[in-house]
Amino acid sequence: MEIWINPACSKCRGALTLLDEEGASYTVRRYLEDVPSEDEIRSVLGRLGLEPWEITRTGEADAKELGLGQWARDAGSRERWISALAAHPKLIQRPIITADDGTAVVARTDDAVRDALGRSS
Repeated sequence: MEIWINPACSKCRGALTLLDEEGASYTVRRYLEDVPSEDEIRSVLGRLGLEPWEITRTGEADAKELGLGQWARDAGSRERWISALAAHPKLIQRPIITADDGTAVVARTDDAVRDALGRSS
């Protein structure tokens, strides 16, 4: 199991605390430093069953600068969104846990973290 985190994020710290309390085995990826490639983002999106705009932090300054609010949210625009996430990793929703069963979850709640734990048992 791997968890993508920003150490400054309280949701990420909460997810790590819960994983530790549950005795989970996991790897931490500080995705702002170890930036995911476009292929890795595509893979995680597939595991999440989501589109790139669904994991984009549209309230961030970078999102406003890029004008993401006006970008189309359709198949033809998917690669543009993925490229933006790879170029501006701060826009990626966090934390994301990739579970051992091949799925992933955006683990912003304790229930979501527990869901990921259940998938990795």
